[in-house]
Amino acid sequence: MKRTIYTLAIAGLILFTTACGNDDKKQVADKGPAVEVQVETPAAAGERFLTASGKIDAVNSANLSTRMMGFIEDIHVNVGDKVNKGRLLISINNTDLQAKRAQVNAGITEAEAAYNNAKKDYERFKALYEEQSASQKEMDDQTARFEMAKARLEAAKQMKNEVNSQFAYVNIRAPFSGVITNKFAEEGTMANPGQPLLAIEAPGKFEVMARVPESEISRIKTGTKVDVIIKSIDKTVEGTVTEVSTSARNTGGQYMVKVALEDTEAEVLSGMYATVRFPIEKKETTTKAVMIPKEAIITRGDLKGVYTVSAQNTAMLRWLRLGRTYGDRVEVLSGLSPEEAYIVSAEGKLFNGAKVTVKE
Repeated sequence: MKRTIYTLAIAGLILFTTACGNDDKKQVADKGPAVEVQVETPAAAGERFLTASGKIDAVNSANLSTRMMGFIEDIHVNVGDKVNKGRLLISINNTDLQAKRAQVNAGITEAEAAYNNAKKDYERFKALYEEQSASQKEMDDQTARFEMAKARLEAAKQMKNEVNSQFAYVNIRAPFSGVITNKFAEEGTMANPGQPLLAIEAPGKFEVMARVPESEISRIKTGTKVDVIIKSIDKTVEGTVTEVSTSARNTGGQYMVKVALEDTEAEVLSGMYATVRFPIEKKETTTKAVMIPKEAIITRGDLKGVYTVSAQNTAMLRWLRLGRTYGDRVEVLSGLSPEEAYIVSAEGKLFNGAKVTVKE
């Protein structure tokens, strides 16, 4: 019995010593300077009105391509250049077309000669037929010969029109006045039919394509005035709903709503993310949307989380289950409540248990 008590006492002493050693290590780790951090609470948690995220696009934009295959001889513009409608943008090697046009011109010359000859014979036999000096069969033969020569000449002229129309695909011109926004090919490379070569857009008129859930789409009507919040330039511009999709077959269960921006003086650029706020109150739900910015998310393999501040003013990593992405923010399905603050930036390296001070 005494031996058993003695053994338990030694084991307890070892555990106590180990625990004290761990506490000492924590205290040493906590003696470092506190990291200054900035915190936020989840956005849109108490949003009263219906909102939807989308991306700004130019109303008039196009990817220019060709129907012909050939080497690109010259690209006459660079990204950012302003061009007028009809300006030559790309020249593609057209040696084959030039040879074909020469053949067509020769065919037209031959067809015109045959037509003129057939016309003279037709007029001569017509006079003889009226004087009853030619038979009906001879007249019919000359008429058929004349009509065939006329048809051959017309076919040759139409072939010339076809060849001339193909030159529009080797000399690519601006379909409207605008700005070159992207270049997909280089001089000397092969241009293939349907392959994008340049992108052009007309500045000044923009629209937002926003996605609205099926539970709210029936409440949105065309002509509705909305607010479009553009966070990157910290501005809110007015917009008007111009189109409301009636199908979500190819958009993952969400409906597309097109909003035209009315304020063209703002520093708006295509590709910017925007939030459309409709003048429609949200339906009552038992849970509130929790949205956090992408840059606040910590990734560890397949796990996603954010740092929060504990009651002891230390960083605490909280693992999350994320939902859909809306612009630069991600929906949090679980792991963070709307009232909890999370760390968005830090003046030093963060780790689980690091001392922090919240920046005012």
